[in-house]
Amino acid sequence: MLRSLASRLLYTLPVLWLVVSVVFLLIHLVPGDPIQAMLGEGAATADLQAARHAYGLDLPLGTQYIRYWKGVLHGNLGQSIRFSGSVSHIVAVRYPYTLQLTLASLFVAIVLSIPAGIRSAQRRNRWDDRALGFVSLLGLSFPNFALGPILILFFAVKLGWLPVSGTGSLAHLVLPAITMGGALAAILTRMVRTAMLEELSQDYIRTARAKGLPERTVVYKHALRNAMIPILTVLGLQFGALLAGAIVTETIFSWPGIGRLTIQAISNRDYYLVQGCILAIGLTYIAVNLLTDVLYSAVNPRIRQ
Repeated sequence: MLRSLASRLLYTLPVLWLVVSVVFLLIHLVPGDPIQAMLGEGAATADLQAARHAYGLDLPLGTQYIRYWKGVLHGNLGQSIRFSGSVSHIVAVRYPYTLQLTLASLFVAIVLSIPAGIRSAQRRNRWDDRALGFVSLLGLSFPNFALGPILILFFAVKLGWLPVSGTGSLAHLVLPAITMGGALAAILTRMVRTAMLEELSQDYIRTARAKGLPERTVVYKHALRNAMIPILTVLGLQFGALLAGAIVTETIFSWPGIGRLTIQAISNRDYYLVQGCILAIGLTYIAVNLLTDVLYSAVNPRIRQ
């Protein structure tokens, strides 16, 4: 198991290097001078040159690239141009908010999709199966930037049940989590239904029912456990989509996470901060994929063989 995880980790490191390298090149190709934007149009030439030298932006692009990766290997992600602080510290402060929102969205998606998918599989081609199929299709049709404002207008502005934006309490987390988890719940519901239909038609399910086991035990202990492999695969893949969706959702709800920080960094051409945010998101995605591999073996012992 450890050898397999180490092998997968080695495979993902080149992908992480490529992503950060592409972001490094693209952000430097964007027109505009971040130092000029920071100091203002009326800044003296000497001040501009001194600031560029302080941040290492007066060096050739290749030298900047090498220096950046040397800093990464030593745990130094550079200094933010906009916030005048360590990128590592800024990302570390914002990261828990994004992780909190992503896990809450994942929880919403799982709580909604697994019971709905099982119910849909058990009631195949009946009215509730068709109703759940329509609802999941509706969830897939609403992107985050459309669902978020609708939830704000209804639950925050009209009913006044929940805060509009910001953070500070569990109530602030509800609308962003539903916004991000809604589309994932729709995807998972269809995946759970398909996987459960396949498992419920297997011979071991008929044998379990013939032995007189309760239907709840047959469905949740036997069928669902074997159906979890494709479900876990989708969860692992969609975790990255949740991180990407956090950029839009955090902006809509003024959530102080890495997604909103990335938008601010791109707008200000804060090179080091953009690269730090992308690196944090990439490392998280790699960790989730490794965790998914571990869960495969925990859910289905046959994979360990």
